[in-house]
Amino acid sequence: MVQGTVQVTHGGSSRWRRRSGEYPTLTAALAVAGDGDVLSIAPGTYRENLVLHHAVTLRGPEGGLGSVRIAPLDGVALTLRASAVVQDLYLEGQDRAAPALLVEDGSPELTDLRVSTRSAAGIEVRGPGARPLVRRCTVENPTGVGIAVLDGGGGVFEECEVVAAGQTGISVRGGGRPRLERCRVHHATGAGIAVTGEGSGLEALGCEVYEVKGTGVQIAARATARLTDCSVHRTSADGVTLDTDAVLTLAGCDIHDIPENAIDLRSRSVLSLSRTTVRRFGRNGLSVWDPGTRVDAESCEIHDSTGDYPAVWISDGATVSLDSCRVHDVPDALFVLDRGSRVDVVDSDLSQVRNTAVSVSDGATAQLDDCRIREAATGAWFRDHGSGGTLADCTIDGVQTGVIVTKGADPALERCTVTSPAEAGFYVSAGGRGTFTACRVTGSSGFGFHVIDGCRTTLTRCHTERSARGGYEFAEDGPVAEECTSDESGPRRAAQSASGGGLAGAQAGIRTVTAAQSPVPQTAPASVPRPADRPEEGGGGAAAAGRGSGEVLGQLDALVGLDSVKREVRALTDMIEVGRRRQQAGLKAASVRRHLVFTGSPGTGKTTVARLYGEILASLGVLERGHLVEVSRVDLVGEHIGSTAIRTQEAFDRARGGVLFIDEAYALAPEDSGRDFGREAIDTLVKLMEDHRDAVVVIVAGYTAEMDRFLTVNPGVASRFSRTITFGDYGPEELLRIVEQQAEEHEYRLGEGTSEALLTYFTELPKGPAFGNGRTARQTFESMVERHAGRVAQLPEPSTDDLTLLFPADLPALPALPAQPAPC
Repeated sequence: MVQGTVQVTHGGSSRWRRRSGEYPTLTAALAVAGDGDVLSIAPGTYRENLVLHHAVTLRGPEGGLGSVRIAPLDGVALTLRASAVVQDLYLEGQDRAAPALLVEDGSPELTDLRVSTRSAAGIEVRGPGARPLVRRCTVENPTGVGIAVLDGGGGVFEECEVVAAGQTGISVRGGGRPRLERCRVHHATGAGIAVTGEGSGLEALGCEVYEVKGTGVQIAARATARLTDCSVHRTSADGVTLDTDAVLTLAGCDIHDIPENAIDLRSRSVLSLSRTTVRRFGRNGLSVWDPGTRVDAESCEIHDSTGDYPAVWISDGATVSLDSCRVHDVPDALFVLDRGSRVDVVDSDLSQVRNTAVSVSDGATAQLDDCRIREAATGAWFRDHGSGGTLADCTIDGVQTGVIVTKGADPALERCTVTSPAEAGFYVSAGGRGTFTACRVTGSSGFGFHVIDGCRTTLTRCHTERSARGGYEFAEDGPVAEECTSDESGPRRAAQSASGGGLAGAQAGIRTVTAAQSPVPQTAPASVPRPADRPEEGGGGAAAAGRGSGEVLGQLDALVGLDSVKREVRALTDMIEVGRRRQQAGLKAASVRRHLVFTGSPGTGKTTVARLYGEILASLGVLERGHLVEVSRVDLVGEHIGSTAIRTQEAFDRARGGVLFIDEAYALAPEDSGRDFGREAIDTLVKLMEDHRDAVVVIVAGYTAEMDRFLTVNPGVASRFSRTITFGDYGPEELLRIVEQQAEEHEYRLGEGTSEALLTYFTELPKGPAFGNGRTARQTFESMVERHAGRVAQLPEPSTDDLTLLFPADLPALPALPAQPAPC
């Protein structure tokens, strides 16, 4: 069907002008046109498949975009095999197996085209001879690819726009190598831009990718790309991804408002960044994985994380280099983990970090030179054996703890300064090592250098000033200090270590204590803030209260019910006490497994008994403090690989010298766990219990059946917990006694008939899975007090009895039983 005519104007210098004239169809006009001819198309819809073999000009009315529609019912609407000029046309395609516009050869110029189609691709450039220049063209293809460049094709796209694509916005593969200038890709379902395959490449200048239901820019399988002054934002997946030997350069780019990783690299990919900003990302700003994967960043900024993940994540042997970069307003700045992983940071700023600025674990390495760390919970934390590196000429200011070294990590720190830490400047514990040369601490609210647990740390020419608790706090066995100074005038106290080392050349203000004298640190003080709703973590044990075992056992006996629990605890206490006396008498003492399993319903006193158990062990000298640290799954299980082990270690360290109480422990091993990280918490816990068997007592608690399953998830779990104590449900009489205790404590009395009414109430109360036992008794008392207040408030001048007596009328109504199904 044809609506309009085609005017052919001969463009040559020959007098032979037979080709000039009007033709009823485009096909007829093209049949007579030759190189240089101009085909002026009148407005209309042309249901033709056009193929241009000559360097003709094909144009619609100037300024009349949309008035000429090339819309065949199937196949390719327009195929170019020559260096033709096409402008001011509207192309439509309906063939899911073919593109709407296909460039197969030549260097055609395509200007001001509108491609609105439901084809395999809107524009496809195919073949090594295809090099179009495409200007101000718009592609809308809700079923397929927007623009595809493949099989060695290339060309330049200037100010083009892919407004919608059912698949990738711009796809480059098979050796295609286009250049994009000031183009926009948005509302694609799939990647915004995808470059795939060896030999494939892309150069983009001043382009924008946004509102993409997928990854913004995807480079994979040995492809290369360079993006300059580009922006990627508002994707539903990662912003930029590199995979399998991909190579990408980002210069002056802005990656922002990404819900997942802003930039993710894997499998030996290489990324170079300069003058690039990464901001407002939900997971990692930079996520770098696998041996051979590398990032080199210069003058870049990563900031304003919207999630709870490290800004820069480096693992599995990857390498990252940051030069003159800024990382700020993030949960954690740099996380580097796994043997072979490395981060090199030069002349960079890490600031406003909620947790740890630099975390090094699992054998990884970090090298920081001339860097500045400010306003972080922990400046740098070298976590475990094999982890290390160097910090040289770095300043750490406004942190909780400057540098932490634990569990065999062995970094070297040179000429580093920590200013005004809220706790220690440098803290070494749990077998950490480390070499500190010419390091300084100024204005610490804790110790300057705090080295405990016999850590073999070496300090040379270090200096402290104005440390509130002391310049140096050392365990007796381990650290070596040479030419270290402090502004303190305290007496020199040194002791020789068992290994013959000790403190060489210790100066005034260096205090050496035995393990028993050394105050138990908060361990990881900077990165594990203590919840305000758990005051028991900071004390409450025997060490704080100074109570003997008899007094604590008396408090246990005063608890309502729990007769079997009391017997179990007393049996354990007796075993421990007799074992201690046998040791004093020079006899062998039986080994007592102190870790326990508490099973039973909620509200049966498990947490209370665990707290008292810790105090008892502290009073017997088995635990140093006896404090209780209560955690659950949410405190132990992280949201990304590696974080669970770190969280579990932190909780265990907080409980050193006391009791780690894990409520609902069975939640760490759900029945449909799959790749759940809870198993990692269990494995980590089992190892810690073995490595530090005398430092912490672990109590796991939960429902009876679920805890039976929990004990089978790891071969080491059952062997660590040799004793299970069952907390039975309270009976009506015991619940009544709890209410009576509550009344006495709050200066109320039970009036005539109230005890009998409470007994009946607790007997008839439904005992479903949500039944709270002890909590139910307390809630009942609170409800009675509330109803009593409503009653007495109406009296003009209540008497003392009116103000104190609780009557059966003050009891709350029994909850309704669930409706039973009607019989068939």
